[in-house]
Amino acid sequence: MDLILTPAQRAFRREVQTFLATHLTAEMRQGQMLTAGVYPEPDVSRPWHHALYRKGWVAPLWPVEYGGSGWTTIERFIFESECALAGAPVVYPIGVRLAAPVILAFGSEEQKRTYLPRILSGEDYWCQGFSEPGAGSDLASLQTRAVLEGDHYTINGSKIWTTHAHHANRMFALVRTANTPRKQDGISFIVIDMQSPGVEIRPIISIGGEHDINQVFFTDVRVPPSGLIGEVNAGWSYAKYLLEFERGTGLFSSRLRSGLKRIERAIDALEAADRHIRDNMDLMARLADVAIEIDVFEMLELMTLGLLEPGQRPGPTSSVLKLRASRLKQTVGELGVEILGPSALRWQDHPEDVLSVIVPDYLNSRAATIFGGASEVQLGIIAKSLAGV
Repeated sequence: MDLILTPAQRAFRREVQTFLATHLTAEMRQGQMLTAGVYPEPDVSRPWHHALYRKGWVAPLWPVEYGGSGWTTIERFIFESECALAGAPVVYPIGVRLAAPVILAFGSEEQKRTYLPRILSGEDYWCQGFSEPGAGSDLASLQTRAVLEGDHYTINGSKIWTTHAHHANRMFALVRTANTPRKQDGISFIVIDMQSPGVEIRPIISIGGEHDINQVFFTDVRVPPSGLIGEVNAGWSYAKYLLEFERGTGLFSSRLRSGLKRIERAIDALEAADRHIRDNMDLMARLADVAIEIDVFEMLELMTLGLLEPGQRPGPTSSVLKLRASRLKQTVGELGVEILGPSALRWQDHPEDVLSVIVPDYLNSRAATIFGGASEVQLGIIAKSLAGV
């Protein structure tokens, strides 16, 4: 990949900058800046989603015929970088980047017509039902069961760590549809209406104080057969396909750099309070080291994703990117707390201020090496790919 921008790419960057200046409001920036959870709340992310939808920029990874932008990887990189530098909200990815690729690859034409336009417009808000109390990294041990009874599936069981389930109107879930000698073979991929009778959502408050995640219970929840994506008992292969997109198609470096920019704003706030942080050469050297690590990771992302066309699978390299990004996320969080110093103990004294999110962001980052596939799982995938297993 040639990293020297062409005249057309420089013109595209100016177009993105103009769009941001016109459509990105101060409220959106403030909402993203004060987000310590995984994703901003819908009242922050949805207006930005709608603005991108109207422009045709909300789903760059989709094929053009379904509403994708048709961008090259370098154009995606320009867009993501400019959005992060401007402080734009993170586009909520569960529908756009996780559900949609599976529906595009394995769904029926009717399912594509039903779900994809509503994902694109933001009319549907999705959550992901994979992990269970007894099935986290060992996901194939899941026990939530779907039994075909006449004209519907009946679902019983529960899912846990379900991000934004309390906002969602749809869930894609892995459910057990058969008892097979190999437990991976009896799993199906199904769409559940979250307003269905028998769905109960219980909040889980994170260590940083946010309500991002939930446990969801299903008691005799009825789902029509049209909710089954692809073939019955083929859900495990669909899940692996989805996880490649979850782990390997985001441009994480831009958001890591945005996190570093938030720390720099915190430094400015501390400097204004006569805390001479910039005089501490050890901390400034640490800040420079982390910035360099993000630069290196950015080059890794561009190198590995540069050959992918929209819709292509990233393969095992997705685990390399996810592993490194999650560790860097924790490094950025640790740096923020180091810079706050004693002020970290009084972070709740700064409501609606950048200092209020540094500690929660650090605390929540401890889960970065667990969710989306624990680091140990990623290392196993990388090892198997190197061994040709």
